[in-house]
Amino acid sequence: MNFKAIDNILEKYNHHHSDIIGILQEVQHIENFLPEGTLRYISRKMEISLTKIFDIVSFYKAFSLKPRGRHIIKACCGTACHLGGALQNLDQIQRILNIKEGETTADRMFSLETVNCLGACALAPVVVVGDEYHEAMNVGKMEKIIVACRQEEGDS
Repeated sequence: MNFKAIDNILEKYNHHHSDIIGILQEVQHIENFLPEGTLRYISRKMEISLTKIFDIVSFYKAFSLKPRGRHIIKACCGTACHLGGALQNLDQIQRILNIKEGETTADRMFSLETVNCLGACALAPVVVVGDEYHEAMNVGKMEKIIVACRQEEGDS
C-alpha cells in the first residue's frame, strides 16, 4: 500500500474521526480493498481503535477486506430485475468468469457481487460494471461487456 497516498487522504480530511467512512472509501479506491496493514496504519495515524475501524469496514458492504477485481460487476437481483431475467444473467456471468457471487477471478480482473436494488428498476435487468450501468441486460450483452473489458486491458 502507498502510505504516502494514505497520508495525503488523511491530510485532506484533517484526520477528523467523523470523516472515517470517506477516508476509508478513498483509501479503498487505491487498491479496491482494505488490507489489514492499511487499516492498522490508519488506526495509528488517526488514533482510532483498530476494532472500531474493523467494525465500520465489516458493517458496510461497500468495503472489502479481500482483494477485488479491477472490474467489479454488480448484478441486481431486486424484484424488477429478477422478473426480467437477472438470475439467468448471474448464472451466465458465473459460467463465463468461472467464479461465484462474492468471488474474484484469479487474475484480479473481475469481482462479482449481487445487490438487492440499484435504483434503476425501469431499466431492468440491470448490471453495473465499475460505474457504468447496463440496462436490459441479457446473456449475450453480458458476454460482450466482459470481452470488451478484457480487450481493454489487452488480455483477450
